[in-house]
Amino acid sequence: MERLGVDAVSDDAMDSFLEKFQSQPYRGGFHEDQWEEEFEKIPLFMKKAPSEIDPKENPDLACLQSIIFDDERSAEEQAKTYKDEGNDYFKEKDYKKAVISYTEGLKKKCADPDLNVVLYTNRAAAQYYLGNFRSALHDVMTARKLKPCHLKAIVRGALCHLELKNFAEAVSWCDEGLQIDAKEKKLVDTRAKADKLKRTEQRDIRKAKLKEKKEQNQNETLIQAVKLYFEDEERAELHQVPPESTLLHTLQHPRYSVKALTPAFLVCVGSSPFCKNYLRGRKVHQIK
Repeated sequence: MERLGVDAVSDDAMDSFLEKFQSQPYRGGFHEDQWEEEFEKIPLFMKKAPSEIDPKENPDLACLQSIIFDDERSAEEQAKTYKDEGNDYFKEKDYKKAVISYTEGLKKKCADPDLNVVLYTNRAAAQYYLGNFRSALHDVMTARKLKPCHLKAIVRGALCHLELKNFAEAVSWCDEGLQIDAKEKKLVDTRAKADKLKRTEQRDIRKAKLKEKKEQNQNETLIQAVKLYFEDEERAELHQVPPESTLLHTLQHPRYSVKALTPAFLVCVGSSPFCKNYLRGRKVHQIK
């Protein structure tokens, strides 16, 4: 009889609650014209998390974040969480945030070398897509110090060298990686491209050196052909200026005089008929 009395009280309470519920509007529900915005505030239904989490605006999300990044968890657990977060940003092509997440993971200085290798290699990939090829190369080199045969690090390093136009180094990295996996397509393709560019670069360097040498020979021939003199009018004599002499050195010569504030010189081709006729019978001094 006592049990039946308790059940009757419970039923009465439920009936009273339902009557109250029907007579008063539910105040915790979504508004008809804002239900989509309110749905977005629930972490489970968020299409994209806010870049900065304000505990007042998103208390549920702030609570979840505090649980995920709890400092009381081990360094390995925290580093892995940041790695997973970075991977999510990477998939969304938000490479800047991916770099930040991987960096936070590395700051935990966990004792797991394999996890650190992944963090360095993944950060290198994000830096690569941001165009920070030197930073990416530095990260893969650090990853290889921890694990020399890490293939992903080798692939990323070869691509960085290729972008930095270090074609010989790119070929070398590819060769090291192909010793680990001879069928790795990225390494095969990268090596072929780097080798072709290296040969083109070497050819261009040879052409540039030949052109430079040719121009140098032409200049030397021109210098030898052209003769430079100044006239000592008082003595009716000429002084020949050597090609290596500077203007200052020539102007300081005791027999040189400047007229109307303008230095004057006689320039002629030594082998020309004019030069030979002009110099005939004149005394020419060589300036030392």
